[in-house]
Amino acid sequence: MGLSLRSLSLAIVVALLLPAGTAPARAATNIIGAAAVLPDGTLRVNQYWIRLYGVYIPERGQQCRTFISPVYCGARAAVALDTRIQGFVFCQAVSRNTDGSVNAFCSWGRTFNSSGEDLGAFLIERGLALAGPDAPFEYVALERVAQTRGSGIWGFRPDVIIRR
Repeated sequence: MGLSLRSLSLAIVVALLLPAGTAPARAATNIIGAAAVLPDGTLRVNQYWIRLYGVYIPERGQQCRTFISPVYCGARAAVALDTRIQGFVFCQAVSRNTDGSVNAFCSWGRTFNSSGEDLGAFLIERGLALAGPDAPFEYVALERVAQTRGSGIWGFRPDVIIRR
């Protein structure tokens, strides 16, 4: 039993009038490639600018004061990422920002047998970044462990710490 021209055109009109939110969700975009780490901790992979989802990296000019000398917090996170990433990164996009950048969970060292090392967890666990307000529970727990151990920014007082 075929569709009549009238029912087909009615179906097309209804589909065009539905709000955009009712369209089926697109599958998460996977971004794979060599990463360049920018000074603010953003990754450049292929044509994408990627921010680690659920991770707050202190701004580049923000200083964490110690008794010896001021240390730039944001620069430490970018240097740690740049040193840690060896080879390709695998990023699973979560959302897109108004500036065109992508929020994503990223890992490196992914193989057929391993999901690799989560770069956001790597930074938070060492106290080089904070769990953002949209962070998964694992990141919040890692932040608490870093805080308890006095790791990274928790070992000295930063200019500003985000409060939840």
